[in-house]
Amino acid sequence: VQLQASGGGLVQAGGSLTLSCAASGSTVSSYTVGWFRQAPGKEREFVARIERFGSSTYSDSVKGRFTINRDNAKNTVYLQMNSLKPEDTAVYYCAAGNVRDRLGSWRYDYWGQGTQVTVSS
Repeated sequence: VQLQASGGGLVQAGGSLTLSCAASGSTVSSYTVGWFRQAPGKEREFVARIERFGSSTYSDSVKGRFTINRDNAKNTVYLQMNSLKPEDTAVYYCAAGNVRDRLGSWRYDYWGQGTQVTVSS
């Protein structure tokens, strides 16, 4: 599967953005798709994921503000981001996988390019 992330931009604090992760070459609903982000000087961190049967998980830092969903007809996963904060500024990546590692965590074998999100105060 190939992934194409888009939708980043510059927004004021309190604003909203929707990121898209368009898949090609395979059906996105066959995978667990996650969003990750990496801010300058920081490690990449998990943001949210949606699993094959639609269950979703969020990091504590975005819970209640971000929503991940999937449009099977468009073969695309979205990350709706509301009430954005300056600390949400980062490059956001989408990734997909359909196997777990030996510890039971999803292994993300396919990555899209990043999209920059900048939240001004």
